[in-house]
Amino acid sequence: MADNPPHPVRWRDALPPAILIATLAATPLVATAIGDPFLVKVATRVVIFSIAAVALNFVLGFGGLVSLCHAGLFGVGGYVVGVLAWHDFNAEPVWIFHGTSNLAISLPLAAMTSGLAAAAVGAISLRTSGPYFLMITLAFNQMLYYGAIALQKYGGEDGLQIMSDVSLGPFDVSNRYRFFYLALVVLSATLLLTGRFVRSRFGVALRAAAQNETRAIAVGIDPWVYRLVAFVISGALVGVAGALLAAGQQFVSPVDMSWDRSGDLVVMAVLGGIGVVWGPALGAAVFIVLELVLSSWTSHWQLAFGLLVVLIVVTLRGGLADLGRALAGARRMEAARG
Repeated sequence: MADNPPHPVRWRDALPPAILIATLAATPLVATAIGDPFLVKVATRVVIFSIAAVALNFVLGFGGLVSLCHAGLFGVGGYVVGVLAWHDFNAEPVWIFHGTSNLAISLPLAAMTSGLAAAAVGAISLRTSGPYFLMITLAFNQMLYYGAIALQKYGGEDGLQIMSDVSLGPFDVSNRYRFFYLALVVLSATLLLTGRFVRSRFGVALRAAAQNETRAIAVGIDPWVYRLVAFVISGALVGVAGALLAAGQQFVSPVDMSWDRSGDLVVMAVLGGIGVVWGPALGAAVFIVLELVLSSWTSHWQLAFGLLVVLIVVTLRGGLADLGRALAGARRMEAARG
């Protein structure tokens, strides 16, 4: 038994995200029991922004890249779904292709388009570092934001309403409960995929480049290539989240591409804990619930929200994901004293 120490660690690492997914999966049952379907809408938003925050954390927490372009990539995925659905509803081809409201087609296209946009942004932005990288990604985000506003055919500044019901192959997922579980499956797949990447040789090289770029180059690692691949993967995943938001709310708007949305994603990741794969999902849940509760109490909710976020980040240096370890440490200290 002593020859196999990694197994308990793996189970311990898998337990928190499993509890999180199980808790989210029970939300529709709770909503039905208490007769409050709005709870499912909130949970769906939590799941979608969890996907986006986990995607951002792949380059932020493990690549050391603070990107303010992810809201733009998020919107690109949303507009792919919205534009294809608009052409499907109006029976108007997109160039030589037909529009579609089938997510089995539009979700992969959203991921591909956002990934290509991320490749273009990353190829230029990753030539810089630190505050210069931050500012260039912010500039690209604003370009994408104003590009969406310029799409007058698709609503411009007012956004684009999706009139047709979305489906997933032969399955109708326009029902809020079905759509919620579809989004939850995508979140589970995102956590698994990101976790595999982080634990792989690719993830080790990415973290090594973030911790000491000079030493990584000395051992034959090209940081630019690894960071670009990570940026593309992250962009594709955040594009899927944007596509799901557009399909779920039957609406896509440039508002979700503004730079402050990128800031929200960064806060979600830091709040949950950028040192772990699943931390940003917890951060997204707390962020959205706090925003909803505090805004219902006072019109000055941003002040209380900011103070709470600062308190959490200062108290728990590893974010909310560190809370369990802090509680376990406190229990061990009490046991030792006893």
